[in-house]
Amino acid sequence: MTRMMIGRRRLLSLTAAGVSVAALGGLGARKAHAADTVRWVSPRGTIEVLDDYPYWVGKKYGYFGDIETTLEPGPSDATACVKLVDQNQADMGYPSPGVFSLGLAQGIPLVSVFHMGGADVFDFAFRKGEKPADIKGIEGKTIVLGSAGWQSICDPMLKAAGVDISKVKYVDGGWPAWGTVLSQGNGDAALSWEGWRAQWKGQGLDFDYFLGRNFSKLPANSFVIRKADFEDAAKKDLYARYLQGWAAGLEYGRQNPRAATQIVMEQFPGLSSQMNPSVATESMMQLANVFAGRWDERKKWGYHIPESWQLFFDTAKEIGQIQGDIKVADVVKNDLVDAANSFDAAKVKADAEGFALSDDYKKVDVEAIKANL
Repeated sequence: MTRMMIGRRRLLSLTAAGVSVAALGGLGARKAHAADTVRWVSPRGTIEVLDDYPYWVGKKYGYFGDIETTLEPGPSDATACVKLVDQNQADMGYPSPGVFSLGLAQGIPLVSVFHMGGADVFDFAFRKGEKPADIKGIEGKTIVLGSAGWQSICDPMLKAAGVDISKVKYVDGGWPAWGTVLSQGNGDAALSWEGWRAQWKGQGLDFDYFLGRNFSKLPANSFVIRKADFEDAAKKDLYARYLQGWAAGLEYGRQNPRAATQIVMEQFPGLSSQMNPSVATESMMQLANVFAGRWDERKKWGYHIPESWQLFFDTAKEIGQIQGDIKVADVVKNDLVDAANSFDAAKVKADAEGFALSDDYKKVDVEAIKANL
């Protein structure tokens, strides 16, 4: 396992390198004429997680209509999903704001069209008993990452929280073992996120956490597309209909978290060896909690809070992660949000209430999980 210390020069060089087709596994060039096809690519190197539960719900119930949809795991390189969109090997990526901004700084013409994480989804894990008294206590610590590109997530988040990031070090612990690296006594903390936090718990990796949603005002991952597609009326309509499927899946998960969880676990039976129904539902509910984050300000699935995004871009510039100004109005768009939220809410509610839970999922105490989120 490689545990490479990460410097800022290495971080920036990672974004400049291209992604070869050979490195993409099953990702090939898009079909030349696929007007009703949307290929979505993950930033995390896997889709066998609870994170994408709205998609699997949407697939099960036909919320995407006649659109042919695929979910691709992509390489675990954090910056790959924006490159794949740029290179026409995917239609929509799901980068963190850090990776999104790095892509923009490299001149990749992208637009964010659907903000999944209304609250900051990212967390910092510590071995039991080693969590500092407050977030500033992370100064002088070494943070273990699953990909070097994740430094672009941590630096702005910590800077905006008042941490002197010149006193923070990073080490690449490798995907998917970086949590194990921390548990074995290497480094002081590890980047994690809601949902994954519960998944680690299911694997016996029980940490203490600083939860991003409790101290960060920055945005989390969003769905990005090519700017040219955003400016194409037909493509814009396609993505609006596609995002309606995600929004309906998000609403379904709010209505019946156990059902949304069971749907994903049936899709990926191997996850059952990592998480029992209670832990799996906790993972899903952690995610749902941030997907609906700052709801009083957003009021709709996918809505970007402009001030939060501008704070991120300004912070990224201040720390030298990006050069030049990025204006929210140019690259963060709420134009498709109303259409995405125009799903049949009554049908989604009926679908959620009508799902036949297995006996194991009937036993999951949703209220107890909610009380400990």
